[in-house]
Amino acid sequence: MVSSLHMDNDVTRQMQEMAHLIGRFTLNDGIHATAIPSLSLIRASQISQPIYSVHQPALCIVAQGSKLVVLGRESYTYDRTQYLVASVNLPISGQVVQATAEKPYLCVRLDFDSGQIFDLIQSPSTMQSKPDNSTQRGLFVSSIKVPLLEAITRLVRLLDTPEDIPVLAPMFIREILYRIIQDEHGHSIKQFAVQNSHAQHIAKVIEVIQSEYDKPLRVDQLAAMVNMSSSSLHYHFKAITAMSPIQFQKQIRLQEARNMLIAGSTDAADAAFQVGYESPSQFSREYARMYGLPPKSDIQRLRQALQMEC
Repeated sequence: MVSSLHMDNDVTRQMQEMAHLIGRFTLNDGIHATAIPSLSLIRASQISQPIYSVHQPALCIVAQGSKLVVLGRESYTYDRTQYLVASVNLPISGQVVQATAEKPYLCVRLDFDSGQIFDLIQSPSTMQSKPDNSTQRGLFVSSIKVPLLEAITRLVRLLDTPEDIPVLAPMFIREILYRIIQDEHGHSIKQFAVQNSHAQHIAKVIEVIQSEYDKPLRVDQLAAMVNMSSSSLHYHFKAITAMSPIQFQKQIRLQEARNMLIAGSTDAADAAFQVGYESPSQFSREYARMYGLPPKSDIQRLRQALQMEC
């Protein structure tokens, strides 16, 4: 009981310092790049509407406030007692659900890649005696631990001493990644760095779908490309992404079309054809199902909301 209380106090203290650091380096709302290329700081002073994007591999730690992330039909809510990791590119929606001007949402995001994880899992200390060959979801939320929190705090502190970043930042990042792959959900990350694993094959398929989202999807061709059967590809793809390859492609298409419409570079019918739809009416139906309104009404709503924020 005493040790648990002590740990809670350590987490609270570290989070207060983290919130203070993020607050100093983010005077305005938004995503702020830092002198450490893979590190971003995020601030939001109010609850947001769902923001749709493709979440790249990253660790996200909330120092203040809370956020809701939706992947397929699954929802993940996390605050300063937890952290979120995306291990592969995934189409998600993210929404800040707790934030005020007095106590804004404050978050640290650290991007990483499978090469960094591969380098770590070659170390004997991170190898398992019994390799885990299962395929796990490519996104998870886990309870924050003091060693991980201390490591990420040290990394953010480096922003005050930029001359130390070239030497110390790589060391601190390596420790942070070590901490998360040693977590109970660590296999979710390690699986993508294991040569010829199902997860590594699915990551390659995801890359192809993302780059060729406007082309017809042929699951049999994708399966042959990674030497899997169509049924095996479908099973492992859904295990990792919480959706089928076709559902994944649909989300990418709709996100791309929405970006075109927001930019004002085209109309709904033309956007539909550009992202691969043959029927504008089918595009409008699926767009409304995902975003709650038909394309024209949705874009009007987004622009009005943007004007109100300005």
